[in-house]
Amino acid sequence: MKLHELKATEGSREERFRKGRGPASGNGKTAGRGHKGQNSRSGGGVRLGFEGGQTPLFRRIPKRGFTNPFRKEYAIVNIADLNKFAAGTEVTFATLKEAGLVNKELSGVKILGNGTLEVALTVKANKFTASAKAAIENAGGTVEVI
Repeated sequence: MKLHELKATEGSREERFRKGRGPASGNGKTAGRGHKGQNSRSGGGVRLGFEGGQTPLFRRIPKRGFTNPFRKEYAIVNIADLNKFAAGTEVTFATLKEAGLVNKELSGVKILGNGTLEVALTVKANKFTASAKAAIENAGGTVEVI
């Protein structure tokens, strides 16, 4: 096969429908919009969620709850994941990112107590759960809140 022999697969390339190009096209004059009415006009149509004047669904359903705009979200790491570091290593956000355990810093790093820790590490993070703190200290490491 040569470059000049290449062809698109049969049926993969469809010609664009040209509306309003005369009666023979099957889509001339009104261009498939019908006669008169809101949707036949240019710029016509209704906004998203409009139900013809009936109270729309988003207004019929009761509103509940509250979203705190000042909520802090932390990048979380389980202590079981910290076993990949060598004993005596100082674990910071930079080392966690290098190891691929966190992507974005968000509001900081939070260490959770899931799993077991077998190496003694110095862990520097913004938050620790009580179980994570205990597990790191039981393994002979130290905890530092940034």
